[in-house]
Amino acid sequence: MGVGVGLDEMSANDRPVLSRRRLLAVSGGAFAATATGRAGASAERPGGDRGRRARWLDGRCPDATIEPSHGHCEESTTGGCADDHPETVAIQTAVAEALADQYPTVGALVDDGYRPYFDTLERGEDGWSHWLNPEYIGDDTVLDPERPGSVLVDNRTWRALGVMFIASRDGEPVDPPPVYGEGEPDDARCSPWHYHAGLPGRKAWWYYQAVYDEGNPPLLPPCRTPCVLHVWAVDHPESVYAHDAPPAKYRDGPADRTGLDTNARPGDDALGWETLPDWLVPDVLPAEIDPF
Repeated sequence: MGVGVGLDEMSANDRPVLSRRRLLAVSGGAFAATATGRAGASAERPGGDRGRRARWLDGRCPDATIEPSHGHCEESTTGGCADDHPETVAIQTAVAEALADQYPTVGALVDDGYRPYFDTLERGEDGWSHWLNPEYIGDDTVLDPERPGSVLVDNRTWRALGVMFIASRDGEPVDPPPVYGEGEPDDARCSPWHYHAGLPGRKAWWYYQAVYDEGNPPLLPPCRTPCVLHVWAVDHPESVYAHDAPPAKYRDGPADRTGLDTNARPGDDALGWETLPDWLVPDVLPAEIDPF
């Protein structure tokens, strides 16, 4: 897992907490407090944006890009994938039922160990967030609708939209299984796994490892994320397995309640760091660190 930074304390809710000092030290960046009291990248960092990008594209990660990007995992294929295939119907139905029964509110996700990651690129009207469960990401299951590594939540309505399966065990990538058609030719096999090689995806996985995965981030971010696969529980104009979330018109209305100790109201207040209980907000937010 790389260089560990250790845990400094446990929160009042038994949440492991990394100190700001240690996490910023691991990120390798120089940070300074701004006038608003939040941390930002120091203007004194050698090379500025140009130097940071040069380090990004230094040859260690030939597929890396500054912008969001993703690629097909080895042995992945969509040749046999169809929304009306019995196996697709079965996994989508199982995902929808698990989300409705187990996670009717964001609070239910939290109670089961899920923790949030809000991508600044997904904060608009159609914004959505990843809720990650370290136990399920690290266990022996990969394609289990009742134990998905990540649940994808609409930030406006506070409702789960689907899941993201993560091909990882104990923090390390593993070969992902097909949804169906194992051993069949590509045109009969459905294995729509992809990885992220762009800055946003790599940083998100590094942040997850640093903050939620026992506080032991690698010294350097990975060149790509583990293979991941989306299954949308709501209708999607592209595919049950589409990479991007469905447009807002395909999503359900606001949830009746949040399940959390917050004054925020689904539909009126967007789900985000600022609308969560303080104990659920990490000491250092993604926008405050630069691991590159």
